[in-house]
Amino acid sequence: MRLIIVSGLAGSGKSVALGMLEDLGYYCIDNLPITLLRDVTADSLRREELDIERLAVGVDARARSRQIAAFPEGVTALRAGGLDVQVLYLEADDEVILRRYGETRRKHPLTDAGTPLVEAVRADRDLMRPIADQADLTIDTSRTNIHQLRELIRTRVEAASDGRLSILLQSFGFKYGVPDAVDFVFDVRCLPNPHWETDLREATGRDPTVAEFLEKSQETVRMRNDIAGFIEAWLPAFERENRAYITIAIGCTGGRHRSVYLVERIHERLRERYPRTQVKHTELP
Repeated sequence: MRLIIVSGLAGSGKSVALGMLEDLGYYCIDNLPITLLRDVTADSLRREELDIERLAVGVDARARSRQIAAFPEGVTALRAGGLDVQVLYLEADDEVILRRYGETRRKHPLTDAGTPLVEAVRADRDLMRPIADQADLTIDTSRTNIHQLRELIRTRVEAASDGRLSILLQSFGFKYGVPDAVDFVFDVRCLPNPHWETDLREATGRDPTVAEFLEKSQETVRMRNDIAGFIEAWLPAFERENRAYITIAIGCTGGRHRSVYLVERIHERLRERYPRTQVKHTELP
């Protein structure tokens, strides 16, 4: 049986993730007490006449702190019992979570008469650290809308469900910060910048004119081949370790030209051997 434990910061999109997993055929339980996780086995489910092959369980700050602290031992026990367990963790920047709660006017689970929202968000991050450290896949939803998050869940989780490596190639802009939860980061700001070409400024790395400009530089071609070669050389090692997810981020200054171009070209090169490869352009609409 496959068990996905969905956790994360309050306001980061856990309900959206559970909803997507339910659409994918998972039996979903939200806010299951962590102490009950140890009783989740194929035999126990059959005794309850629940013929479930795919189960998703939501865990968050509503659990007791001592239960959250014991989470790593619980996951180890589940895996020792023969379950295929994956931990999916969602997070977002504090200011994003504050804005989301301000827009929805929902109550944060850690707020009370003496704990304002700002302090609750910070406390949540500290409280959930034992679970975050156990995550097989972490998704930062700070710049991801509901539809994008659902698609990320669908493609990444379903890709890993058949035992094949799920790869995310992500472009980003250093001026906005390096994405969280990535395995490799490549900095390509040393390459010629189309932004300084008036005719190319409003284009993106997906446009043929930008590709033509960049490919005039031997540095660009060498960087593309070096990054792709490094990835191709080391992905088999991660497969041998039974890794389900790999996230590779490529960044330039604004995240619109050079990084986008390289992600697209490297995706073309990888997708034949790794069909479960997905592209995300963080700074593009």
